[in-house]
Amino acid sequence: MKDNLLREISEIKNIYNLPLAELMNKAHTIRMKLHPTNEVTWIIDRNVNITNVCISQCLFCNFCRTKKSKDAYITSINEYRKKIKELFEIGGNQLLLQGGLHHDLDLKYYVNLFKQLKYEFPELKLHALGPSEIVYLSEKSELSYEYVLKELIEAGLDSLPGAGAEILSDRVRKILSPAKCTTHEWIEVMRVAHKLGLVTSATMVFGHIETIDERIKHLILIRDLQNEKPENVPGFLNFVLWPVQLSGTRLEKKIKIEKVNISEYVRMLAISRIVLLNIPNIQVSWLTVGKDVAQLCLHAGANDMGSIMIEENVVSSAGVSKNIMSIDEMKQTIVEAGFIPKIRNQKFEIIE
Repeated sequence: MKDNLLREISEIKNIYNLPLAELMNKAHTIRMKLHPTNEVTWIIDRNVNITNVCISQCLFCNFCRTKKSKDAYITSINEYRKKIKELFEIGGNQLLLQGGLHHDLDLKYYVNLFKQLKYEFPELKLHALGPSEIVYLSEKSELSYEYVLKELIEAGLDSLPGAGAEILSDRVRKILSPAKCTTHEWIEVMRVAHKLGLVTSATMVFGHIETIDERIKHLILIRDLQNEKPENVPGFLNFVLWPVQLSGTRLEKKIKIEKVNISEYVRMLAISRIVLLNIPNIQVSWLTVGKDVAQLCLHAGANDMGSIMIEENVVSSAGVSKNIMSIDEMKQTIVEAGFIPKIRNQKFEIIE
């Protein structure tokens, strides 16, 4: 088994090292077979942080605070109401709802929060939490992942983000985020989520202390997990690739790390499209790489631009300027790249 994995990593690495134009062409050919209509999708949603208090204190995170921090917070119901109304006013109905692993927030808190938000805003879609939060809530309550997920689904959870994956290598995780879930735990939560029929996404944050082999193994783990899902459930509908943002972080102060350049990001996105044949959509992170690079990636395997990002606080705290892309700008960005913009929901259904 180990020999087969090493052999496959070596084979994929050979493709990864092809000339960039050739690699982009291979990825784009696959993308056009999967999505021959020349459409590029995007979504209107809002990323609201439940809290900035987190026990994990990951080395690459500038957003997290301790309970004693002067600027520590838990988002209030009135703040949710205001943010959701603003979201609805511009045509969106989904909250990407995430936050830290707060000592005092248990499963009951999230169940009550989801129920109240859905009661007040029945049309609201909750793309919320992630495997790290599910593992934390499971350990805190001494309940199984399945029980925790079922309770959250009943309370209003619509889909589960792939947050907290970073690099699925315990060597990396023990250095960067030792208090966060392990590779096995992240995989197991997603395995259970798939069995329960939840729409999920997969992610990677790269460009820190991981090796190329660890990046490729990350892709293989996600691909193999997708292969396990029951036939009648969605599983991972998209894969999102972020270059790590390090400005002012403890990791930057501890280790000298070269910033991911344009060609490296495009190369990694292209190999993601080539390896993840069973995941229908590849999303480019325009927020972290900029609109020009995002347009290039639409010719290197990506077919989704993600959200217009009317609010984002986590990566912005590590050096990304708080850019906001209007609806018209999103459409224009896609058109200028030679594609047809189509607004979608989290199930990747086109909204006419």
